[in-house]
Amino acid sequence: MKQVTIKNDSLELTTLNYGAVVQKLIVKDRKGRPVNCVVGFENPEDYREDDRFLGACVGRFAGRISGSQLQIEDQTYPIYSHQGIHLHGGKKGLGKRIWTLTEVREGKEPSVTYEYLSPHLEEGYPGNLKVQVTYQLQGNSLRIIHRATTDQPTVVNLTNHSYFRLDEKAEIDHLMLQVFSEKRLETGENLVPTGQFLPVENTSYDFRKPMALGKTRLDTPYVTDPGQNPKVIAWSPLSGIRIRVDSNQPSVVVYTPEDLPAICFETQNYPDAPAHEAFPSCLLLPGETYRNESVFSFDLVP
Repeated sequence: MKQVTIKNDSLELTTLNYGAVVQKLIVKDRKGRPVNCVVGFENPEDYREDDRFLGACVGRFAGRISGSQLQIEDQTYPIYSHQGIHLHGGKKGLGKRIWTLTEVREGKEPSVTYEYLSPHLEEGYPGNLKVQVTYQLQGNSLRIIHRATTDQPTVVNLTNHSYFRLDEKAEIDHLMLQVFSEKRLETGENLVPTGQFLPVENTSYDFRKPMALGKTRLDTPYVTDPGQNPKVIAWSPLSGIRIRVDSNQPSVVVYTPEDLPAICFETQNYPDAPAHEAFPSCLLLPGETYRNESVFSFDLVP
């Protein structure tokens, strides 16, 4: 397992070729102390037993797909499912694969790039899918670019699954959150979208104005405008560290696990998009390039 660290004057990033994992992201708090803002394992080998997708590139399809098959054009493809859902790419998705380190760039905007060739019918998905992930430091921002190409029609939805910690407190009730979204996807059994869009106004999902998380716990697909940013802003009044999330994606899943003092911002297409014609298409055709570009920027609040 290979470990690569890049840094600039503001950030230090450590990644692994296993799952293209973000292992560490060092940011300075308001007192100038270094804080690792992602949850991870110190020993890289521990990621082999991880079932939380800590820091990983998840896919081929991030989030949930209902049922146990894909219908793509006139073909049906069986896919792994557990309790009626296919999650984060299957039994052993992209987050459990060894990727190829293809490039490390130093300089003012250092970057590291990984590639993985997912063969035809891996996890049931059609097409030989070439996936590339680039992590680049630009000032106080981490830019993550997912790209993919295929030789057969297939579905793709990639995201990074980092669990962000903005301070060292053992809970997150005090964290301030703002989500720039008027609507969310209604989810039913097993958190699978029903196909309905619900307004967040006057509900516990309404974080259009900055608000402390309190006891609210989320695993919520928020609907966002791909051309409008930011998607999310969150910060810790204790450390002063603030994160801003920008993305070209139509949704961000905000996830606050019950048993970790952390928060995920999964920028992606809608979960279960293959099953809903009204959702943005997740179909990738030969000759096209899938691209998810998301930027996680850090600064300090007073």
